[in-house]
Amino acid sequence: MARRELTRLTGSFNGPNCDDDCPNVYRTASGSIVVQGNLSNAFHAPEGEALVEIPEAVLREAVRALGW
Repeated sequence: MARRELTRLTGSFNGPNCDDDCPNVYRTASGSIVVQGNLSNAFHAPEGEALVEIPEAVLREAVRALGW
């Protein structure tokens, strides 16, 4: 899936002005959520998965953008 196919929910909705290399939250056309952040070593994720860390403000911004 290409980034252009995602709807970016953060970085422009009353949050910090971030370019594409900052932690962000995206929505896919099917409605699932994609999170971009720094790799985390909190525990070992199962094969094919990864853990990422994002600032709380980024998650709050995404929730506001979704109207939740």
